Amino acid sequence: MRPGQGSLRFTRSLTALVLQSTILLSLCSRAQAVQAENVTVLEGGTAQISCRLQNYDGSIVVIQNPRRQTLFFNGTRALKDDRFQMVLFTPRLVRITLSNVSVSDEGGYFCQLYTDDTHHQVATLSVVVPPEVPSVEVKMEAVEGGEVELTCLSPRSKPPATLRWVRDRREIPGVVSQQENGKTVSVSNTIRLPVERKDNGAALSCEASHPALVGQKRVRHYRLDVHFAPTVRIIPPQGILREGDSLSLTCSVTGNPLPRNIQWSRVNDTLPERAETSGTTLVMSRLSQSHNGTYLCQAHNNYGRAADHYTLLVYEHVSVSVNPSSTSPPTPSSPSLAPDPRDPGAVVETHSAVPYAVIGGVLALLVFTVICVLIVTIWCSVRQKGSYLTHEASGLDEHGEVQEAFLNGNDTSQGKKEYLL
Repeated sequence: MRPGQGSLRFTRSLTALVLQSTILLSLCSRAQAVQAENVTVLEGGTAQISCRLQNYDGSIVVIQNPRRQTLFFNGTRALKDDRFQMVLFTPRLVRITLSNVSVSDEGGYFCQLYTDDTHHQVATLSVVVPPEVPSVEVKMEAVEGGEVELTCLSPRSKPPATLRWVRDRREIPGVVSQQENGKTVSVSNTIRLPVERKDNGAALSCEASHPALVGQKRVRHYRLDVHFAPTVRIIPPQGILREGDSLSLTCSVTGNPLPRNIQWSRVNDTLPERAETSGTTLVMSRLSQSHNGTYLCQAHNNYGRAADHYTLLVYEHVSVSVNPSSTSPPTPSSPSLAPDPRDPGAVVETHSAVPYAVIGGVLALLVFTVICVLIVTIWCSVRQKGSYLTHEASGLDEHGEVQEAFLNGNDTSQGKKEYLL
């Protein structure tokens, strides 16, 4: 090797390394000539896609959609889609807007700068889909004593919505499932509840939460519809009914569905001629014995049948003649109707509208007192007489001589006088 050849080779290698570094730096600087910003927007909103330029020298700027279709060539529209608008074109910033964004618009938008080499950056557009108010589906009919299956459904959201059932401010655990529908997700939450008659009309709610709602919730309210057999109760009239008055009976009916046809009848007989029915009410005017009987109110729906009865008793009025000289209170000429104590639902006939039973009781007490006084007086009198006769007989026994003298016809005046002394 000649002297100086080694240093020459070293110099050439160093020169090549410097040139390569310069080229790489130049390429890197050119690669950073375009910068794009990622964008996130709600579905239906407006997205702004921006491309930042550095050291722009008037070269061609092209913006393409995710399907690599050219939207704008410099500032000129290339794709006939009025949702895209060029709002800014400067040597440093190019900005377009996309209105009424849908999930199909999601993807990467290319910002390309054509110089000696082609440089591009991708702006990623992300679309968020908030859930609508969820719906409620009933899988099976709610019947008293059974179960009900309810499904809360949010058919479309991105990212997936969170669903939960709530009753009386308490969460009801359920089975959650998800199903992808393209770029969106369908979410459901299913619960099963035992139900009774008392649960009819109970309030439940399904709540959907989502990051796009910013702490708010989409709520669907639902009321349980529990089907059950009817119940029937006849409401008797209040107060005392008089003969000739009208009797009105009301039939109180419950049930789900509520029975529409209410049937009134009389056991083993037809309804009286003057009986009229109007829905749940039975009216009978001018009561008499012909109205006696047991009346039925019946109702039914698809889940059962129920009935209640009311027994009506009207007793025949009996007139009572009164002696004008009697001091007893007069009997009223018109009878009255009162409830029979043997049957709270019956109407019976009485013959007094005033409390003569009290007066009769007082008179009976007075008669009983007089009789007692007479008995005591007679008893005392008999006892005193018996005592006198006994004493007189005892005296005759002690003075038998006087009796003997009297029987022998002797002068008794002296003896009588003596014995009387």
